[in-house]
Amino acid sequence: MITVEALEGPQKITWCTGCGNYGILAALKKAIVELDISHEDYVLVSGIGCSGKIPHYINLNSFHTLHGRPIPVATGLHMANKDLHVLVHTGDGDCLGEGMGHFIHAARRNVDLAVFIHNNGVNALTKGQFSPAAPRGYISKTSPPPPGSPMEPVNGVAHAIVAGATFVARGYSGDQKMLVELMKAAITHRGFAVVDILQPCVTWNRKLTWRYFNERTYSLEEAGHDPTDRGLALQKAFEYNGKIPIGIFYRTEAPLLIDGLSLPDVPLKDHVTDRSRLQALIDDQIL
Repeated sequence: MITVEALEGPQKITWCTGCGNYGILAALKKAIVELDISHEDYVLVSGIGCSGKIPHYINLNSFHTLHGRPIPVATGLHMANKDLHVLVHTGDGDCLGEGMGHFIHAARRNVDLAVFIHNNGVNALTKGQFSPAAPRGYISKTSPPPPGSPMEPVNGVAHAIVAGATFVARGYSGDQKMLVELMKAAITHRGFAVVDILQPCVTWNRKLTWRYFNERTYSLEEAGHDPTDRGLALQKAFEYNGKIPIGIFYRTEAPLLIDGLSLPDVPLKDHVTDRSRLQALIDDQIL
């Protein structure tokens, strides 16, 4: 059984005091402790941004990769060893900006991954530029005055549902109890699971604050939402009438990408290429 002490990271945490990432890291550790999965069966992949630092702060097998690229790296890991639980931690800028193409295609392919989006509506690591998830009118260091961000934000939940993700949820770093349960459900889901996690950036985003989310978020489950209804899930994804729904929007079952591929009988991690046979195939094609 994994303990919280066993998950203690190797480096000192450098997130700002009051950052929403602390709640996400604490929820991740608690979810892993509560799940009956071996330590060596986890791999965590992150991109670039404040969210991308999370492998430094937790003792798991990890891969810290390029901006916008954690999902293709995670896909490769899953293809090499489908028995692993591959977790992706990515920011809204990392996933919904440069990584958007990977996000949508991994969803429609139903790659067996758990993707956790740290959504604070700002590119915090690079000092406060508006991100793809920033609300229209959000004033940042780089938005043109006076209107602020001149476009509608990317809706990660809606994109995931439309693209074909088989588990789609939204959490809040200030609601630990719900976030732990959403993470556990995503990790154990068979298919592409997305949890869009609302979190305040106390340094650069003065609009999406702890108070802002505390006053507006409400539980879909307590409101009687049916997560098997895809149309209703999409409708809820666009809901914002002063209240923000959190919880499971949509959950279903579908074939995995790996089930439809012609792969060797042994896992790719154990597969040894027969070089002489490969050369014979090449010679046959050339000659």
